[in-house]
Amino acid sequence: MTELQIRAEVRSPQPATDIKPADAPSSTPPTRTALDRLHATVLRIDAATPAGRDRAIDVLRALAITGVVLGHWLVSAVALRADGHLLGDSPLAHMPGLAPLSWVLQPLAIFFFVGGRVAAQGYGSALARGVGYGAWLRQRLRRLAGPVGALLGMWLLVLAGMAMAGIAHETVYTLLNLVLSPLWFLLVFALLMVLTPLVRRAGVLAAVLGGGYVAATDGARMVFGDGGWVDTVRQFNVLAGWLVPFGLGAAWAAGGFVRRRCAAALLAAGVVSTAGLILWCGYPASMVGVPGSQISNLSPVTLAAVTFGLAQCGAALLLCGPLRRLVGRSSHMSASVPQGSGKRARPGQFAWAAVAVINLSAITIFLWHQTAMLTVTVTTLGIGRPLSGLHTNPDHPLWALARCGWVPVFTIVLVALCIVFREAENKSRPGRGRTTREPSGRPA
Repeated sequence: MTELQIRAEVRSPQPATDIKPADAPSSTPPTRTALDRLHATVLRIDAATPAGRDRAIDVLRALAITGVVLGHWLVSAVALRADGHLLGDSPLAHMPGLAPLSWVLQPLAIFFFVGGRVAAQGYGSALARGVGYGAWLRQRLRRLAGPVGALLGMWLLVLAGMAMAGIAHETVYTLLNLVLSPLWFLLVFALLMVLTPLVRRAGVLAAVLGGGYVAATDGARMVFGDGGWVDTVRQFNVLAGWLVPFGLGAAWAAGGFVRRRCAAALLAAGVVSTAGLILWCGYPASMVGVPGSQISNLSPVTLAAVTFGLAQCGAALLLCGPLRRLVGRSSHMSASVPQGSGKRARPGQFAWAAVAVINLSAITIFLWHQTAMLTVTVTTLGIGRPLSGLHTNPDHPLWALARCGWVPVFTIVLVALCIVFREAENKSRPGRGRTTREPSGRPA
């Protein structure tokens, strides 16, 4: 299914009007409910999807972006202090028993794993069409630059407004840090995209080299301690660590990991290694940063984060089969569902339609989800009292329960922001209106 077709279905779900001969008897079409139109739209999205598209890749990407969003919303807190300042905090700092939550809501390795596969396939497809490395890379980077520019432009205006209003610098720092800190992911992803030709040729070797570098620098930290040259060389872990799943994704694109036992071995090795590093080598159990913690598994990336990523890659490979069965394949029916046809979409077709919509706005969702949370946090300050799960200290299980109650509100605001700013992502996509696709089915 081309991206343009999906957008047309999402934006204009009304069915095409049947054209009747002039002498045909007039009849009043049956009234269609909103539910009927929803079913018709879902069926058209499913029908317009090319049969050769590997839907599991899109589902994995949608699950990863959903995990990141929920992870940030649930483990990132903004507490209102007595002096009126907003300061960042985390429930993981007060309730370490919640660390297993980070094992589910930190799916970054899946992002890079799927990204490595799509990048390797896309570059190979570009070469087959006669498109050079420079043109291919410019297209890829442009897809990131447009949405990021919209975010930075908006927050420059917000920053100017806060400066004129005399907002305390502690509050300004807290807000900007929560909004801008996730951008490191896109920077690393862009750097790995630059290295795609090399990673594509190296495959698993690239992953081995990346993991070896992280292991060596972590070993140096244990022997020589933090600081000095050790701290300097460990900063490159952020690239070397995520090179591991990216390289595995490139190997996957080249036909690797066909057998389930390879995926199972990857999962088992990752789980055992991660458990050993946490239990006996002093690595933190949380797979996200915790304020006040001496060591973070993400800043810079540690060997525990790398082995945890191996487990995630293995799990993703094992899930591909069930995910394909869940969302099904295209039914090959006409992309235009006749009015009054009475056809009903299956649950798997609804799941695929949701996945398609999330993938169309993946970058916008990633960039604006923290802004959605902060919008709710700041605007509700006008109520006059701190709200549990929003402005209070995240130091009690009731805070976590209240926070879950705010998630639907964050979601509504995020949807509104995506509607407003998705055009920046749309314009950044090359070849709008063309139907050229990568082997994975994702638009080139």
